[in-house]
Amino acid sequence: MPSEERAIDMKKATATVKKTDTGVENGGASPSQLIDARIEELKDWRGEMLARVREFIKQAEPEVVEEWKWRGVPVWERAGIICTGETYKSVVKLTFAKGASLEDPKGLFNSSLEGNTRRAIDFHEGDEIDEEALKALVSAAAALNTSVKPGGSRKKSSR
Repeated sequence: MPSEERAIDMKKATATVKKTDTGVENGGASPSQLIDARIEELKDWRGEMLARVREFIKQAEPEVVEEWKWRGVPVWERAGIICTGETYKSVVKLTFAKGASLEDPKGLFNSSLEGNTRRAIDFHEGDEIDEEALKALVSAAAALNTSVKPGGSRKKSSR
């Protein structure tokens, strides 16, 4: 798509986002369009970083589904949440929902290390992304989600 058409699409997606007292309503825009709009509205290194990690997530897991949750947080899912992409003033935070269960041989996780479930990667301005290590984490998170048996544990009846 030529950049002029893409810019028009960004404006349409941005225009459809309405703030409410309970969060963001999508006004008919798809989650992918809303993520595009978020990247565009940031207009700085955070937008570029979010766009890059998004690209690597999609490359690592082609069947990923993009969602827009919790008052405007990009979420990538496959049989459950893989990770979220939050943007703050000085960091882009990629939080893996089941990060504590993932191997991280390259030591990418550098935030939310104290919990029993989540792990996060905080990207700061100027940080380099270890593309292969990030893709490996995304693939491992998707594999973990798809390996979980549906229905979970069943309680035995006490008849």
